[in-house]
Amino acid sequence: MPAITVENPLELPQVVAPLAGDRARRVTSITIAPRGLEGEGFPVRRAFAGIDFADLDPFIHMDQMGEIDYGPGEPRGTPWHPHRGFETVTYMIDGTFLHQDSIGGGGMIENGATQWMTAGAGILHIERPPDALIDSGGLFHGVQLWVNLPARLKMTTPRYQDIGSKAVALLTNQNGDAIIRVIAGTVGDVDGPGSTHTPITIAHVSLLPGGQLRLPWNSAYNALTYALAGQGTVGEDRHAIGEGQMAVHVDGDVLVLSANDAQDSRTAAFEVLILGGEPIGETVAVYGPFVMNTTAELQQAFDDYQAGRLGQIPAQHI
Repeated sequence: MPAITVENPLELPQVVAPLAGDRARRVTSITIAPRGLEGEGFPVRRAFAGIDFADLDPFIHMDQMGEIDYGPGEPRGTPWHPHRGFETVTYMIDGTFLHQDSIGGGGMIENGATQWMTAGAGILHIERPPDALIDSGGLFHGVQLWVNLPARLKMTTPRYQDIGSKAVALLTNQNGDAIIRVIAGTVGDVDGPGSTHTPITIAHVSLLPGGQLRLPWNSAYNALTYALAGQGTVGEDRHAIGEGQMAVHVDGDVLVLSANDAQDSRTAAFEVLILGGEPIGETVAVYGPFVMNTTAELQQAFDDYQAGRLGQIPAQHI
């Protein structure tokens, strides 16, 4: 995976060690993400399927995009479409996506970069592979996460954050067998570059075969671990987890992860996305591209979109 990395993890700062009295979080469920198609037909895994919303809040939806090795002419994206009431976070691990939106944000997302779009009061955007990738084909792998906004921020001004791979904070553990990429929020005493509206943390961890990670985690946050690639275990009870599976962790101050001694031929490490945040605790109404608090607000979002009040496709557009 070409997400930002280093040859010698021992050169990185070490994440603070858990305190003696800290408790490891229990694992209450492990679910398998079903496969589906998104946009113009690119394959995804629906990572949150089967998980209670109380365990996800403040997150709404997450797709693992790929991993797929496209042939020439096969790469697909999404057409122009609207959003309101939440944020989309697109993290590209392999391959390239082009983004453009109706407020002037956009650019290339590739190889460890993140695009963070706050839809807020309303925005139109498009995500698609560049023409060169469509012509040649190639590897494509990423994640898109939907982050809810509280009622007081549903109609906030839209914004766009371009988080380059080199901006991500890098850490390791005491043994040097983990690379921890902090995209947003805080891990230990290190902050990631992503600016969030409510307290959340997102990190991508590569754990070498046989390695173990004890990661300090805010006890007020929920905690989710999604296996992007490879095989390992979660929790002190060592629940088995592998590619395309999501674990829910509860009650405690430390997340425990271990990588199997042997990984498959496609990955040199156990790759996981770890995310959590402070629950918003509000009623959520979701339909299509809108995330609001009531059905009346959803109807208003549709009415506003049809009336052109969520933005216009730029004259110079992809």
